[in-house]
Amino acid sequence: MAKKYHFVGIGGNGMSALAQICAMRGDKVSGSDKFLDSKVADLPLWGSLKKLGVKFYPQDASGITKDLDGVILSSAINEQNPDYLKAKQLNLPLIHRSKSLADIISEYKTIAVTGTSGKSTTTAMIFEILQTAGKNPSVITGAPLLSLMKQGLVGNAFLGKSDIMVIEADESDGSFVNYHPEVALMLNLSKDHKDMDTLTGYFKNFRKNCKKFIINADENNLDIFKSDKTFGLKKGNIRATNIKLNGFTSVFRINNTEFKLNVAGIHNVSNAVASVSACVEMGADLPFCAKALENFKGTHRRFNSVGKAGGIEVIDDFAHNPEKIKASIKAAQLCGKRVLAFYQPHGYLPMQVYGQEIIRAFSSVLRDRDFLWMSDIYNVGQVPIEGVSSENICKSLQSQVKNVFCVSEKEDVIGDVTGIARSGDIVLIMGARDPMLNDYSHRMFNRIKEQVRIKSVK
Repeated sequence: MAKKYHFVGIGGNGMSALAQICAMRGDKVSGSDKFLDSKVADLPLWGSLKKLGVKFYPQDASGITKDLDGVILSSAINEQNPDYLKAKQLNLPLIHRSKSLADIISEYKTIAVTGTSGKSTTTAMIFEILQTAGKNPSVITGAPLLSLMKQGLVGNAFLGKSDIMVIEADESDGSFVNYHPEVALMLNLSKDHKDMDTLTGYFKNFRKNCKKFIINADENNLDIFKSDKTFGLKKGNIRATNIKLNGFTSVFRINNTEFKLNVAGIHNVSNAVASVSACVEMGADLPFCAKALENFKGTHRRFNSVGKAGGIEVIDDFAHNPEKIKASIKAAQLCGKRVLAFYQPHGYLPMQVYGQEIIRAFSSVLRDRDFLWMSDIYNVGQVPIEGVSSENICKSLQSQVKNVFCVSEKEDVIGDVTGIARSGDIVLIMGARDPMLNDYSHRMFNRIKEQVRIKSVK
């Protein structure tokens, strides 16, 4: 029987994915979000959800009615939220996002992808391989698949016809310990949302719930986890050999099968090998894996090309933690002569946790010919922390690396970049959480395109 659910903060990646799955299953879904009444009220997300029958309400308790079967909340929703207060008053079931997801995936043979970097892309690759192999899987992930977006969907969720589901198991709040997957894939472990001891504890608890656990054999700090199978670029049960990187493409072999990827970077080769290791466990053979990965279009804001004008290419990327930043810049360096990078940090607490690692990440990969602009921290509702600022990070970097600039307004960077960009440059936009960063990348490209046009007329 169809249920009736209201999602508080439905615009979040995890929340919107759950809402879609519920709507696709035939449940009646409504939601509220602070962004609905803000400058991002015209996000394509809202139109895609409306097509699925989702109804929207202001976040003022007007969407909370006594006939609801449950009110779904994420960790970002506090107890002073009007929707939360009204649900408590009506004695409605308050369900955390992770509990709702755990209930759904318990009905499937679930592949869960976890780790601190690469989850979204690897989840998408697994989904595409299983689709190509005729397995008809479902998917719930943190980044929209470009192939699903082309079908008019939000892209971060899809309801298949089989009993197989692929999910991204996010470690940020530790709630993924509620999941009990058939197969779990652990990509890596580095300081991200929490300190290493806390993260390691999360993953150890999660490991206990997994029937099969596959780890990246190249990651030394994963030795503490007992695993059934391994994958890697240097070692592992399933391993890539004869790797050749060429800008936006790469080729490699697994056993006697040749693979070609049309997404950039050695980190994506590792993601691909990880995805193959999981799909083999689900009965897919290597030729199906190779065919799917060659056709893989990527995921939204994961090193996506916005456009190219006058030999200058603009790339939009979700990179925000140290490992993602290094991977993104290294990939950009393969694709162009210089990298003109913009980075918007997000959240005061993350910057407090890994600010020094951010400094080391940039200083380890930026070359003398590269440029970096860093804007103020994007505030995701946290109280500022004394001593935590982009300015302090920039000052430390400026003592180690050339061409580092701190700006209070990211709009100022567009003029700076267009003033120095030349043919062969990669303009790389990096940052997370801010839903307007993709729009910013497009504004950057449009300004570059206009500048190229003006120069050509002269």
